[in-house]
Amino acid sequence: MKIKFIILLFASIWMALIVRVFLLAVESNDYYKTLSQNNTIKHEKIAPIRGEIVDIQNRPIAINKLGFKIELAPHLLLKKNRKKFENTISFLHKTLPSLNIKDIIKAYKKKDSFYNHEFIKVVEYIPYKEIMPVYTQLNLRKNIKVESAPKRYYPYKNIAAHMIGYVARANEKDIAHDRFIDLIGYTGKTGIEKYYNSYLQGTPGEKEIQVNANNREVAELSYKAPSENKRLKLTIDIELQKYITKLFKGLVGAVVVMDTHGAILTAASFPNYDLNMFVSGMSYKMYNSMASSLDHPFTNKLIHGLYPPGSSIKPSLGLVYLVNGIHSSDKVYCSGSIPLGKRIFRCWKKHGHKETNMVKAIRESCDVYFYEGSLKVGIKKMSKGLLRYNLGHKTGIDLPNEFIGVVPSRAWKRKKYNQSWNKGETLNTSIGQGYFLVTPLQIAQQTALIATGRLPTPHLAYMIGNKPYKEISRDVLTPREKARLPIIRRGMYEVCNAPHGTAVHHVNSKITIAGKTGTAQVVGIKQDIKKRKLEHELSYYRRSHAWFTTYGPYRHPQYIVTAMVEHGGHGGSAAGAIVSKIYDKLLELGYIKKR
Repeated sequence: MKIKFIILLFASIWMALIVRVFLLAVESNDYYKTLSQNNTIKHEKIAPIRGEIVDIQNRPIAINKLGFKIELAPHLLLKKNRKKFENTISFLHKTLPSLNIKDIIKAYKKKDSFYNHEFIKVVEYIPYKEIMPVYTQLNLRKNIKVESAPKRYYPYKNIAAHMIGYVARANEKDIAHDRFIDLIGYTGKTGIEKYYNSYLQGTPGEKEIQVNANNREVAELSYKAPSENKRLKLTIDIELQKYITKLFKGLVGAVVVMDTHGAILTAASFPNYDLNMFVSGMSYKMYNSMASSLDHPFTNKLIHGLYPPGSSIKPSLGLVYLVNGIHSSDKVYCSGSIPLGKRIFRCWKKHGHKETNMVKAIRESCDVYFYEGSLKVGIKKMSKGLLRYNLGHKTGIDLPNEFIGVVPSRAWKRKKYNQSWNKGETLNTSIGQGYFLVTPLQIAQQTALIATGRLPTPHLAYMIGNKPYKEISRDVLTPREKARLPIIRRGMYEVCNAPHGTAVHHVNSKITIAGKTGTAQVVGIKQDIKKRKLEHELSYYRRSHAWFTTYGPYRHPQYIVTAMVEHGGHGGSAAGAIVSKIYDKLLELGYIKKR
């Protein structure tokens, strides 16, 4: 019995060993094979090259300059490898004297750790010309890896800067939003570069590499190329943009040239800046100097500048009046002011415009006419109409973070300040003052609505790859409003072409245009001041903003040109000559076709 037990015990042990050997040799083969492959095969993502941006004539306005990055092998700071690290750093310093060795050491120490087995990037970018003479020497060093690293470059520097935008080094927030950005290292921060970032950056490729025990590459097993260069073609004409930038030299503000379907030929915000500063990096001193400027060069005034529209809003508001109880032939007597309670609301013309109808009110920008009209129509209908025309909403342009402005109303004031509305605020709203705020692009869109009867969505993209941008326009006007548009258009025609028109002495173009000037006060005028100071007598930052928004040719509108000059005073005198030259340039370049 004892012998049988011993035999059974031995048999059980041998059976267990055989089963274990079977499991290790056969059943676990796939598991250990996979584990082995993971230790010898490395999957590496390949960053795509960012897509180029070109203008309407295919001129490159955002390109990639060829260069290289330098990476060092990990673990060189270990005691046994310290000499290798010092030799490598010394070699880099000798071979490429322009490199900042302190920055290289700092970058390496920041990323090197016991757990990191990947090469560490220590130099972001070296120009092609600088590295090619020593490329072979660098490549022969086991601890140095040199790889291509294109760098974004803007050949026109400050031209159309706010529209094009720039790329810069990605931060943690950017990486959290898009997992591929960590691989690429850079991302669009503003403008078109940001709005179309996902398209422009493309999708990465991947290669499968066999490595040895020292993590050195032995063979490339497979390769999947990154997406091809994605090309974005804009509606902007960069040469026209350069011309307009010269016209705006020394001025602060914004200008937009847009066709009546919404395609933007030129859009600019002033002052501007060289986009390449953000790619290469700038000093804190330079950044702080620009950021603290009262002229706000970093602000895209076209969509982020909020200004009182002044009289530039009168054509849109006049249309609201004409469908809410005011007839075009109705006259108001303008003596130069009207009383309301204990306040006097003045017209810009001290002695008034006398008897005034709608066309004359627009032509000569009579404030009293619009004051009286606002009291008849009321703020509720005024704000409702303007909101339907798309004021107080985004225009829909393909730029990030567009502002919406403010169309004042009782409900808005209650929500914003928890206060009731008063009639004086209705009068201020009627001349584009008070709480009223718009962007220059919103005024351009309103002008297009008056010119054509449809509301276009402004856009900068023309072709996204091989796909044309789909233009959008909306029918927001009622049949009654459309029937009354000729009255508003006539008033805008006379602004530029009839005696007493507010722009007639400042417009000198080969194209017959229609438009509206505007003077938007930035400081209030006290009631006890009987005689106003002239704009040029005020200190610069107390002067009014100057608006001039136009369309042309008058009979067959093709383009909208809107200019806003900060602290420019009167719209006609500040922007009339600029706008006239823009239309002449459009004619010279063949954009405007005479009929």
